[in-house]
Formats: sequence, structure tokens, C-alpha cells
Amino acid sequence: MPVQHSWLEDMLAMLTATGLISLGIVFFNQPGLVVGGTAGLALLLHKLLPFSFGQLFFTLNIPFYWLAWKRLGGLFVLKTLLSVSAVSFLGDHLHQWMQFHTVRPIYAALMGSALIGVGLLILFRHRASLGGFNILCLWLQEHYGLSAGKVQMGLDCTIVLSSAFITSWSVLLLSVFAAVIVNVVLATNHKPGRYNTAAV
Repeated sequence: MPVQHSWLEDMLAMLTATGLISLGIVFFNQPGLVVGGTAGLALLLHKLLPFSFGQLFFTLNIPFYWLAWKRLGGLFVLKTLLSVSAVSFLGDHLHQWMQFHTVRPIYAALMGSALIGVGLLILFRHRASLGGFNILCLWLQEHYGLSAGKVQMGLDCTIVLSSAFITSWSVLLLSVFAAVIVNVVLATNHKPGRYNTAAV
């Protein structure tokens, strides 16, 4: 039987995960790469609307909490809400504490996607997520056995490709490459039965 995580383990994991994900978003932002999921939608809308990334990211996740509450439980919703709030805050304020003057796009794609993928994996294994499509993907995996990583990959690539009208093809291709890396990390490390997400 899998061992339950303590509240302290959950909090430390969430702090680590949101820190990694926020840093990954910083890497993506430097050369203008596009990220998938609700974070990608928030970045896309940020370019078109007079709202910050954090405001949009937090707002876009609100409709998905109902599905999480009905299907994955109140504790999952609480931890997800805390994680989304942390990434929303750090996404708007991390530049005040650190800045990259030069980051090669290929390195930004590799490192940013690795950080985001590992961060999401930590959240998933502690019964949390970044809301949005993460909730949908976890629900499909737990109830229908579909790989969360593979479903997320399809959704992420769709969102990245939809941003083609505001970015160059070279940046777009690197963004697709980065989205694949994020979800390869999830698909190879978060398989049904490998780690019982319903009990940890």
C-alpha cells in the first residue's frame, strides 16, 4: 500500500514544484517561446489584453476547479489552488528578483521545458496540479487509463500551434519541441499504476 504524504511533505513539494515551473516560464519568456496549457493561453492573451500573466492564469483556471472538486476531491482542489496562486504570483514578480540578459533559444527550450516537466511531475505525485488541462488530464488518466502525459502533449501542441499568428516559425518550432519535452517527462514518469495518485 502506498504511503500517504504528510502535510509538510506536500507543502515542501508544492514550493519546490511552483518554483521550478516559474523558473521554467522565465526561460520561455526570454526568447519569446510559447508554453502549452492554461499558462500558454495566459501568455497568449497577455500579448492581446491589458492584464498580467498572473491575473489571466489565475482566472483561466477557475472553471476547472468544479471538475476537480466533483471528481478528484476537495484536498486536490485546495492544493491546486495554492499551486496556481503561487505560479500566478511568481510569474508576475520573479523578474524583480532575477533576470537573464541572454539565453539562447535552444537552451531556453531545453531547460525551461525540463523545469516545467519536473515541476508538474512533483505536483502530480502529491495530488496537486496547475489546474486547467492538468486537472482534465489527471481525471482522464484516473478514470479511463489514458496517459496524462500523452493527452497533455496533444493539448499543449495545439495551443502552441494556435499562437502561430503572433510569433516566428523558428520560435514556434522550438516551442513545439519544448512542449514535447515537457510531456515526455510526464509520459515516462507518471504512468498509470506506477505511482498511485489516488492514494498519495
